[in-house]
Amino acid sequence: MDVKAAPNGVATIEDRILRITGYYGYYPGYSSQKSTSRSSVTRCKPGANCPSSHSGISRQLSPLSVTEDSSAPILELQNRGSSGVCGHRVERQNRSDNGTQTHSENSSQENRIKTRCLSCTSMVLKAIWGLLIILSVSSSWVGTTQIVKITYKNFYCPFFMTWFSTNWNIMFFPVYYSGHLATAQEKQSPMKKFRECSRIFGEDGLTLKLFLKRTAPFSILWTLTNYLYLLALKKLTATDVSALFCCNKAFVFLLSWIVLKDRFMGVRIVAAIMAITGIVMMAYADNFHADSIIGVAFAVGSASTSALYKVLFKMFLGSANFGEAAHFVSTLGFFNLIFISFTPVILYFTKVEHWSSFAALPWGCLCGMAGLWLAFNILVNVGVVLTYPILISIGTVLSVPGNAAVDLLKQEVIFNVVRLAATIIICIGFLLMLLPEEWDEITLRFINSLKEKKSEEHVDDVTDPSVHLRGRSRANGTVSIPLA
Repeated sequence: MDVKAAPNGVATIEDRILRITGYYGYYPGYSSQKSTSRSSVTRCKPGANCPSSHSGISRQLSPLSVTEDSSAPILELQNRGSSGVCGHRVERQNRSDNGTQTHSENSSQENRIKTRCLSCTSMVLKAIWGLLIILSVSSSWVGTTQIVKITYKNFYCPFFMTWFSTNWNIMFFPVYYSGHLATAQEKQSPMKKFRECSRIFGEDGLTLKLFLKRTAPFSILWTLTNYLYLLALKKLTATDVSALFCCNKAFVFLLSWIVLKDRFMGVRIVAAIMAITGIVMMAYADNFHADSIIGVAFAVGSASTSALYKVLFKMFLGSANFGEAAHFVSTLGFFNLIFISFTPVILYFTKVEHWSSFAALPWGCLCGMAGLWLAFNILVNVGVVLTYPILISIGTVLSVPGNAAVDLLKQEVIFNVVRLAATIIICIGFLLMLLPEEWDEITLRFINSLKEKKSEEHVDDVTDPSVHLRGRSRANGTVSIPLA
């Protein structure tokens, strides 16, 4: 069969189809050469000597071979075939690169989502723990104050009650170590953990010299704080004493500013002034009655010694973790048991604080008061680990309305305008003390973010009618451009 070339240079319809479809092995004359090779193969009889047939077959099977007759078409076939194969390889490599890039982007996005979920979960857990800690702190403080008031009806020995409740601090470290055994993966022996936590006193740990030097002043301040608080509860109501005790935050700021050279903050000066104003108004609420003035003095003295305790602790011992705090409080309990036990004995024999027999003591109220006091101290230190420290202070200030509710139910207090205003002013001053040092920058950033949101909403409101106008005009067949 002879193949006639068409005027446009394409031999047959097959060549035209191969050229249109873009077959990568195509070259001009491919179909004619293919047909010629087929004809040469079919014309050769079996058993005959056909040397040309082998060459034709070899040309067909080996597109990279070069002959004298078709050297140019075969070179073109080689270039096109290799470029086509390379193009397919590059395309596959690009697809694989895009696949790996997409997979990495998806994995990074999944990691971001997981980290966000974990952070949100931790924040929710901290908030839940914070709510529980707030309720527990305020409830334990209210319970301690009210049990003291109940105990005073049959038994009034404030220093013995202070000494008895302080001795319970010895159990702080055993409670901490029990929690360590229950939660820690690598458990330590009691002596090893005790030595580790005793580093709060220095690199050498707790020595006899440091025990007397560091523990004695803090133990005295601890005893004075609790003793003056119990004395104030004899003269004033639980609401007034708890409100006045909240002034210790203002005293801590003033002492830190003077002694520790902390940063000066105007808002905290305002809070301190509000606390002092509330103290004066609290004394004025009972027309400066003698018992009222003495009770206010005892409560303010308790708040002052508490502030001095905190400032000195920060000065000499710095910050402490939960284990070190438990060790230190237990050490205070040991010091109280060893060196301050003679004071209740002296008061007993001098009949300043006297009772008929030990069987006549209200052991239930005493143990309840000491247990709640210990629980309050443990919760304050645990709360710093589990949640935000500011929530502990909020739990303390919530004891004021808690005591007020109990006093109203017991009908032991009548709130006049002056007493109510003094309580509110002291609580507001306490809350102002909780503001962070960079509160002004945080407030400005929050206001700027609100302004940006409002401006974005305004821009969206302006653009929405224009989009609606465009949609209507396009539906009617015209396009209107809104004026700026």
